[in-house]
Amino acid sequence: MKKNYNTPILLLLFGAIITLFSTANYSFSQVTQNVRGKVIDSESRYPLIGARVLLFSEDETEKEYKTITNEFGEFLISEVPVGKYSLQTRYELYQTRTLTITVNSGKETIVEIPMQEDIVTTDEVQVVGTKRGEVLNEMATVSAQQFSIEETERYAGSRADPARMASNFAGVQGADDSRNDLIIRGNSPLGVLYRVEGIDIPNPNHFAVSGSTGGPVAILNNKILANSDFFMSAFPAEYGNSTAGVFDLRFRNGNKDKHELTGQFGFLGTEVMAEGPIIENSGSSYLVMGRYSTLSLFQLMGVSIGTDAVPVYGDGAFKLNYPTKKGANLSFWGMGGASSIEIKISEQTTFTEEAFGEGDRDQYFATSMGVVGGSYKKTINEKLYFKSSLAGSWDIQRSNHDFLIRSIDTTMEGGSPIINFRTDSIYPLMGYQFRTFKASSYSSWNYKINKQHILRFGYSADAYFIRNLDSSLNAAHDVFSERHNFSGAGVLFQPFVQYKWKVNQNMDVTAGLHNQYFSLSNSYSIAEPRLGWQLRTKNKQTWKAGVGLHSQMQPLYQYTYQRFDNDGNPMLMNKNMDFTRSFHSAFGYEKVFKKSLHFKSEVYYQYLYGIPVDAFPSAFSLINQGSGFQRFFPNTLVNEGNGRNYGVEFTIQKFFDKSFYFLVTASFFESEYRASDRVWRNTDFNGRYAANFLMGKEFKIGDNKVLALGTKVTGTGGRWYGFVDADASLQENELVFLDSAFNTRQFRDYFRLDFKITYKINQERVMHEIGLDLVNILNTQNILALSYAPSLIDPTAEPVAERLQLGFLPIFYYRADFRLKNKPKVRTISTPGF
Repeated sequence: MKKNYNTPILLLLFGAIITLFSTANYSFSQVTQNVRGKVIDSESRYPLIGARVLLFSEDETEKEYKTITNEFGEFLISEVPVGKYSLQTRYELYQTRTLTITVNSGKETIVEIPMQEDIVTTDEVQVVGTKRGEVLNEMATVSAQQFSIEETERYAGSRADPARMASNFAGVQGADDSRNDLIIRGNSPLGVLYRVEGIDIPNPNHFAVSGSTGGPVAILNNKILANSDFFMSAFPAEYGNSTAGVFDLRFRNGNKDKHELTGQFGFLGTEVMAEGPIIENSGSSYLVMGRYSTLSLFQLMGVSIGTDAVPVYGDGAFKLNYPTKKGANLSFWGMGGASSIEIKISEQTTFTEEAFGEGDRDQYFATSMGVVGGSYKKTINEKLYFKSSLAGSWDIQRSNHDFLIRSIDTTMEGGSPIINFRTDSIYPLMGYQFRTFKASSYSSWNYKINKQHILRFGYSADAYFIRNLDSSLNAAHDVFSERHNFSGAGVLFQPFVQYKWKVNQNMDVTAGLHNQYFSLSNSYSIAEPRLGWQLRTKNKQTWKAGVGLHSQMQPLYQYTYQRFDNDGNPMLMNKNMDFTRSFHSAFGYEKVFKKSLHFKSEVYYQYLYGIPVDAFPSAFSLINQGSGFQRFFPNTLVNEGNGRNYGVEFTIQKFFDKSFYFLVTASFFESEYRASDRVWRNTDFNGRYAANFLMGKEFKIGDNKVLALGTKVTGTGGRWYGFVDADASLQENELVFLDSAFNTRQFRDYFRLDFKITYKINQERVMHEIGLDLVNILNTQNILALSYAPSLIDPTAEPVAERLQLGFLPIFYYRADFRLKNKPKVRTISTPGF
């Protein structure tokens, strides 16, 4: 059934107009807010006492504020007028750090500033400041990008989704409007790893299908995230079980001095967030938030939205932070969500095309995931830093399909035939429930031997407890067969060691070893080497390179798939699958023209091996899986497949400065694979090119209002597919492609234009923000996929339908940040000058 959201959209837009006009005519006195933070050593996390902090405005007033950090490395600058500022930090024998911040009335601006120690101590050497956008992990040298909340939340079309924001980076594709899968340098999304506070987490998305890393709606919310790291190749040795990329996410702490509230109402959800001190003047803080789907709220209120197949979802996250004596810190954190949808084709009586489901069945689908953990961090002294995390997580999917026997009634109305459907009978077709519970541990020690040598070592361990059940009718619909009936456990253990050598002021070398063992399949990888190199030359140029071996286990549910032998005994088809392995290499160049204008380019080559493929000659390879809503049920697989990705990427970025930013990225690449038939083919993800252009400008209206405009243009090559075997598709009740011509055809290129407008109003202790994100403003008809769709009107027609991506979609939200009236009590020093 085609969806129509006009009613709620009109209601939301009407509310926005009322809110805008009710506040726009007020004049406010100058509104101020506090800027606070902490300055630390980037390697040891030791607080830097007496660091000089300079804050100067980017508007015509050119106001300056100065202070120094106290004995805890903290600083506070009070009563700063709202607006954009550059924050510069200086400390003797450390590299100067500069970043842009936004000061709003509803929340204090809180920053953590890690600084790198300079290895040259002579007064004659001029220290060059750390580049904007530099990653937080000191061991990374190449193919890494800082995920800045300040920068990425401005991007049009991103829907406040961290994954969709990251898809704007060079080398990353996100051209599927229905999901946020990350296709990094042509690799399957299966190879992407999400990590929070050192713990590898399950797929952090609603409606997540087993064996995938993406979904339609993110559970992750950028409001709870701090700046994080995104790795695309040759990542440091502490990261394992990934062959494509790593999203290393960090939760921010709540405000330890003031209670603040945030409320947001919009198309994608209604959410509330609160933060503040747990115990006054102790440094402890809480941060908690929750969200529920707005469309389901409309349905509960009896508002018609044009369909009964309403996605229902809710999610939440929290972090409790407790500083302890002698430089230690204890935190408890968690996130999770649940989602469900019911697609009842049996209730339809007129001929329509359901956007989500297939026309011969009712579908019921529900998922949930969550992770809860605790972290202990201890700066033991100026050289040694220790971090440890313990966590438990769960990942659950449930689904049932009921098959429909339907007949057609044709009536005449106004001289035209009207086709109506009647459901004659319904019976169960398929049902499954996959449950995975995981206990995780992570510990690392970071030892700063001296200014030039840093050593980091540690481990991560995960114990999986799996219960998978799945049964379905056979093709004749007369016998149920169990595809999964497994209860068991497995352990994934990953020790690592890495080392950084600052050869001189301009050159860094990193080296590391990663090890990996998975008990369920008895797979292991010993001493995977990782090497990195960086050279900074004159005129703010940087040359960089990296190589590494990486390995990854297969989707868990593939280890538990079973069939029956001639005696009726179940056999696990692929329990002994080995790791997929990949060799990464990359070489890059970066040039900083001004403080906010950067150019970056990288070339790369990746060779994948040990990819599961059919034991008999065929075109099937696991390299093409992981980007949709379907599971798959292969034959016996062997680790004999290969793949290769190679390409070049370009990025020109003007970070947000002087109320303006732009980002231009372009990638040209090839992604190919070889299955058991030994023929090299295009992978499903070989779009061959991807390009993005993003731009935004903010306009200050009076002292306390800001109008922001942004746009995004995206173009990528289409996905690959083959010729359909019509007879086999009818027999299997799903699409089957001919091996001989697999991935020889390509969908037309993908193109999308987005536009975003936001309006902020700063009042005393509250900030209002009204936003409208216009996705696919030209209503471009991009192809999503082909689906199996036998025609009830003409059974002889080819059982194939072309599914389109989202059309024009306006996404509205209203947000308010509230600062409660309480006096800050902080351990800090504020001074009018240096």
